[in-house]
Amino acid sequence: MNHRLLLIDDDEQLVTMLAELLRLEDYAVETAPDGRAGIAALDATAPDLIVLDVMMPGMDGFETLAAIRNRSRIPVLMLTARGEVDDRISGLEAGADDYLAKPFSPRELLLRIGAILRRGTASDDEVLEFHGVALDPGNMRASIGGESVALTGAELRVLEGLLREAGHVASRDALTQFALGRKRTAYDRALDTHISNLRQKLGGETAPVEIRNVRGAGYALLPREPAA
Repeated sequence: MNHRLLLIDDDEQLVTMLAELLRLEDYAVETAPDGRAGIAALDATAPDLIVLDVMMPGMDGFETLAAIRNRSRIPVLMLTARGEVDDRISGLEAGADDYLAKPFSPRELLLRIGAILRRGTASDDEVLEFHGVALDPGNMRASIGGESVALTGAELRVLEGLLREAGHVASRDALTQFALGRKRTAYDRALDTHISNLRQKLGGETAPVEIRNVRGAGYALLPREPAA
């Protein structure tokens, strides 16, 4: 069965071009001209991935993303005009899995979409566990002390990468490649933002583990030391 994609963007010419490109790659594509129509299409079609523009009249991309996250953890790739840093970080903090700055090459869009979809097809039967934090990669479920934790697809993959190197330092380059399916570039804040979100969702200062930033090296998942 072909993957189903939903494009939410008010640029009719761009949407037409992207839909044709994606259909040539055997994706089933639905389109929506604004956020409200996009939410209705999400409820009606249950897509595998959403490509969402930030700049739209009425209900903008951030409001639309918030409404999506109230319904689903479906992967979302946001399109940001001119690659504004604030837009990118705001989108990731709001629950987007990745972003792509306009203008972009069609090939890069295809690579980003393919990478995100591959992250959602894990078949591992193993359950990774470290000091009360557990992850079932095959079913994309995380828990702390048996209590489920709602994470986005990208956050789940970041957690998986950290769990597989628990107690050791995982480099930013390796984590970006593993979790986002692409190489880390200069000034790329995507991984750092996902880490920040993950820390909060795991319980912040009350979590049984901490994600420690090892300067110049990467991140390490470690047991949280008792407060003095």
